[in-house]
Amino acid sequence: MTRSALPQALREIETLWIAMPDGARLSARLWLPETAEHRPVPAIVEYIPYRRRDFTRARDEAMHRYVAGHGYAALRIDLRGSGDSDGVLGDEYLPVEQDDAVAAIAWIAAQPWCNGMVGMIGKSWGGFAALQVAARRPAALKAVVAVCATDDRYADDAHYMGGCLLNENLTWGSALFTFNAYPPDPLVVGERWRAMWLERLNANQPFPATWLRHQRRDNYWRHGSVGEDFGLIQCPVYAVGGWADAYVNAVPRLLAGLRGPRKGLIGPWAHLYPHEGVPGPAIGFLQEILRWWDYWLGDRETGVMAEPMLRLWMQASVPPVGFHSERPGRWVAEAVWPSPRIQTQRHRLVDGAPALIRSRPATGLAAGAWCGFGAAGDQPGDQRIDDAHSLRFDMAPLAEPLEILGVPTLALDVEADRPRAMLAVRLCDVAPDGASLRVTYGLLNLAHREDSARPTPLRPGHRYRVQIPLNCIAHAFPAGHRIRVAISTAYWPIAWPSPEIASVTLHGGTLDLPVRPPAPGDAALTTFAPVERTSVAGIHELRRATSRRTVEQDPTSGEVTYTVARGEGDLAQGSLTRFEAIDLDLGAASLRRFSIREGDPLSAVAEARQRVRLARAGWSASVETWLRQTATLDAFRIEARLTAHTGEALVFEHEWDISIPRDNL
Repeated sequence: MTRSALPQALREIETLWIAMPDGARLSARLWLPETAEHRPVPAIVEYIPYRRRDFTRARDEAMHRYVAGHGYAALRIDLRGSGDSDGVLGDEYLPVEQDDAVAAIAWIAAQPWCNGMVGMIGKSWGGFAALQVAARRPAALKAVVAVCATDDRYADDAHYMGGCLLNENLTWGSALFTFNAYPPDPLVVGERWRAMWLERLNANQPFPATWLRHQRRDNYWRHGSVGEDFGLIQCPVYAVGGWADAYVNAVPRLLAGLRGPRKGLIGPWAHLYPHEGVPGPAIGFLQEILRWWDYWLGDRETGVMAEPMLRLWMQASVPPVGFHSERPGRWVAEAVWPSPRIQTQRHRLVDGAPALIRSRPATGLAAGAWCGFGAAGDQPGDQRIDDAHSLRFDMAPLAEPLEILGVPTLALDVEADRPRAMLAVRLCDVAPDGASLRVTYGLLNLAHREDSARPTPLRPGHRYRVQIPLNCIAHAFPAGHRIRVAISTAYWPIAWPSPEIASVTLHGGTLDLPVRPPAPGDAALTTFAPVERTSVAGIHELRRATSRRTVEQDPTSGEVTYTVARGEGDLAQGSLTRFEAIDLDLGAASLRRFSIREGDPLSAVAEARQRVRLARAGWSASVETWLRQTATLDAFRIEARLTAHTGEALVFEHEWDISIPRDNL
């Protein structure tokens, strides 16, 4: 539902400049009630590097205008070095980013239209920022909403999982590498736009290489990981996630670790705000956060803190396909987290003779995306293609339904014949017809079995006891279905393979399931309001990118190629959007390709290409990036190229060829 009429008339400022202590200026967009100059209001800030003028414009107008129309000043601030803000962006979550946020909050609180009270909201980078700034405790920051964020930058972000290198490290790194090369808008910054652009281009770097230089959990990752000391956060926190997103684990950890006021919400959604949530059902999230802001910033009793601490979507079983517009299930709640109601149910996996696991390198093709955005193919498909190359343990058909909520955990006794090996564990819901639905999964680099800060190689032939936690999940297994544990020694293209094909012998193991008994109070839960947002005018999709996700196998060479394409990486086939208010056309296209040959993990190649063009009458700027990752037994290789044009004229071109030693990966 879109709303053109809001309770309060608004004033909008397209570009607001916020001065930093060192003289740099951050660019922001501001919506606020017309009466705010005379009757100051609280301010809500979203602080991200994704260009408020164009890339997030439609989303921002639908959300921030709605919040402003209900009595708040809403600001969308571009980080230093992004959008039209001064400076360069050197990496994720640097100290200067947090320093700037603290300074910006103080500046906002002192404005005549602000009553001195500030909240922060954000999804992904913005959610990280909200938590990290909360840990800095700026005086004016009174509450935050963190959506699809994490408290652990090493173990639960786009780089490493269970000590395994994620291919998302390359694909997300290529996206940031590209974003970091966009120019500021000449209509905003004037003639200095070219000098600012060249400064950004010359400072840009292939971020996957930066992150690959930190293969252990070191101080680089501890910085910005608020889970290192939850006690630093004292303001109220509303943590929000989705089961189809990659960051859901942080919600229960934040609820368990924080000591101040807190709430958690987990829906069926992918990496999206819940009012845009896919798979559905989407909810009236903007009304929900208004209840939160009204309580903590408006001193109004809204009932938001009288409700259970954690509310979540208990997912029902569905056919295993790569896209669901809606995910069947129901809302349930736990009064506190960890919940004393959750019961551990233990299952033994191995009885009798040891079992051998030696998967083909391309095991994992049915995984879908590491982080879904609600697009076709993002979610895992039928797992039988991967089950066939995994060690499987099937339980007897369930006599009655079984619901789980929490972190399923495996304890395994294993030995390997190589010093480096990994395990991928999938928990599946197997229907009577054999269809296999991935419920959740986890990875473990066996060199990280004890500590990701100090990994140690395996001793071939030596037996180890390892723990593998899977991603947190809520799932209802129907009666008549089987619970399956599938274990493989590869999970491509989610994770980079071990350098040699390892044989892992399983001598014994158990699965602990977090079983949730029925709760009579679930039926009495109030329903969320229907989706509302404000209408967005003057933004037109002129061309929708062609999209495809394919798997190709060459039977002669044994090479398997997994491709994800939007516009085939060609701007002529990519998306094209028109922004009337700023007289700008934005085109974008991307291509990601992952290939590996049977029997040869060193043949693995991950490649990402992106093209973007911004244009208006008399002016245009385009950026093209390409990154490629390969590896030998001893080192990773990152090749990269960046080119930038204004019109047809080449402005910048640079190539990188970087070698980084493998460190127990």
